[in-house]
Amino acid sequence: MGWKLSAEACASEPQRADRLWRGNQPAGSPVASEEQLDLLSTLDLRQEMPPPRVSKNFLSLLLQVLSVLLSLVGDALVIVYREVCSIRFLLTAVSLLSLFLAALWWGLLYLVPPLENEPKEMLTLSEYHERVRSQGQQLQQLQAELDKLHKEVSSVRAANSERVAKIVFQRLNEDFVRKPDYALSSVGASIDLEKTSHDYEDANTVYFWNRFSFWNYARPPTVILEPDVFPGNCWAFEGDQGQVVIRLPGRVQLSDVTLQHPPPSVAHTGGANSAPRDFAVYGLQVDDETEVFLGKFTFDVEKSEIQTFHLQNDPPAAFPKVKIQILSNWGHPRFTCLYRVRAHGMRTSEGAGDSATGEPH
Repeated sequence: MGWKLSAEACASEPQRADRLWRGNQPAGSPVASEEQLDLLSTLDLRQEMPPPRVSKNFLSLLLQVLSVLLSLVGDALVIVYREVCSIRFLLTAVSLLSLFLAALWWGLLYLVPPLENEPKEMLTLSEYHERVRSQGQQLQQLQAELDKLHKEVSSVRAANSERVAKIVFQRLNEDFVRKPDYALSSVGASIDLEKTSHDYEDANTVYFWNRFSFWNYARPPTVILEPDVFPGNCWAFEGDQGQVVIRLPGRVQLSDVTLQHPPPSVAHTGGANSAPRDFAVYGLQVDDETEVFLGKFTFDVEKSEIQTFHLQNDPPAAFPKVKIQILSNWGHPRFTCLYRVRAHGMRTSEGAGDSATGEPH
């Protein structure tokens, strides 16, 4: 408002000056032209204008500069404070870590026992070689002792193996049933072919050269008196019923008979259906016609490969022959195989054998 009043006063100043000048001018003086009046007013205004004031833009710029400086100073103070705080935290952390490490070191010193095998002195090169040489000699001595021990163990093992082999062969010679066998060809037993069933003949495998004996692979009935029991080494007769009569090496009071057949696990045909199943045992008297029934039994192929059956020879009688009559087999439709038959008992003298009689069957 003050600015407006001063402007109006400045505008009215020329007019008042003009009036004063004209009033003071004497009469009869020449009148000044308008251009002279304008120039005169301009000069008066320049002489009466007040001094220039500071503009508003300069003040605002100054205030902005001061605010920026104050903000920079404040940021600098904040940064200095944070640095001081971080240094203090760092010093605190370092001091705590130092305390922890010191406590750990003292604990290790007092709790962990000192090393006993810690070398106390350094070895020279010559001493090191000497120690290596002595240890090498000790190793050689140990190797020699180990070789000696190995030889002793090998000798003991060989001796034991020989002893075991002798025991095995002795048991094989003694027979598994641990009873004397009087149906053994090596002690004089034989087959009565007239009273024995005929051999099995397979018509499908008969060839021209098979007519000769050395091309015939069929085994005779005497094979049942041999100790060699291998798959296929048997006497086969046709069908599931037949008989074999064994001539004993003397008159024997029969007590048991033993039949042997390979187990199904070693049979080439995958089973033992050709083995005998039900059979009967008879003792033949001297006249070769009288038969004494001694028992009827069943050979179980699932039970064992060697089975012994106790005879019903009561009162005991001595017989020169024994007959094994096969009544059935385990399902083979064409033939039955006998591998080995054994006769056990006690051999009697000739006089005792003549007086021994049995009930006819």
